[in-house]
Amino acid sequence: MGGDRAAPSFTTIRLEIDDAIATITLDRPDALNALTMAMKEDLLSAFRSVARDRSVRAVVLTGAGRAFCAGQDLRERLQPDAAPLAVELRERYNPIIRAMRSLDQPIVGAINGVAAGAGASLAFACDVRVAAEGASFLLAFGRIGLVPDSGGTWLLPRLVGSAKAAELALLGDAFSAADAERFGLVVRVVSADGLAEAAREVTARLASMAPRALALTKRALQRAWSVDLDEALEDEAFRQGIAGATADHAEGLAAFLEKRPPRFTGE
Repeated sequence: MGGDRAAPSFTTIRLEIDDAIATITLDRPDALNALTMAMKEDLLSAFRSVARDRSVRAVVLTGAGRAFCAGQDLRERLQPDAAPLAVELRERYNPIIRAMRSLDQPIVGAINGVAAGAGASLAFACDVRVAAEGASFLLAFGRIGLVPDSGGTWLLPRLVGSAKAAELALLGDAFSAADAERFGLVVRVVSADGLAEAAREVTARLASMAPRALALTKRALQRAWSVDLDEALEDEAFRQGIAGATADHAEGLAAFLEKRPPRFTGE
């Protein structure tokens, strides 16, 4: 794995690649990283760029300043040429969520502050989440007469269970990082100063693992929600056949027998 290298430049986010880890930072701190059309385009482009970069083993998604993401920039929705909401979701939000869920590399959400509306859905779409003590989550759609979107109604029940998801989505109450940890939504809550290090620690662990095995595991976990047990068992066997034929599996076995750390190459 190499060192720092150039990454595509964007206007509303930052994409930095350090060794095998890509960090995507939502970068409109004065607006609490609220999502504009340009930001959605940049975010989708960033995930597509990472998907093409085989040297990237894991991804961090975080926000600049005191918020993770406050959701849609409502001022943009008030513009006379704003697209209908259904069109906006189909053309701009849904492709981002699909790109995140189909990404081979695992995504660690470093939730540094409020994650509201579609910003909460972005957090839910990550594979693993760590949060700062002052972070919070809010499905505020009901307050403006809307429905949770950007995958929120699909992702949240799978993360916290159907009853808790219904409570959070229907009542629209904010919940803290400590609550999120209790619900199983985040794996760790740390101080604000320690968030970057904690996210980096988790991401570095993922980056040291066999990339194809991680990608196959992501696919299996996601597919398991839509199939019965027999289909899940067959899917596991199919994916295990692929993983078992990789050079990384052979390296893992050799490292185990030789009592040394494995050196996975992604082959």
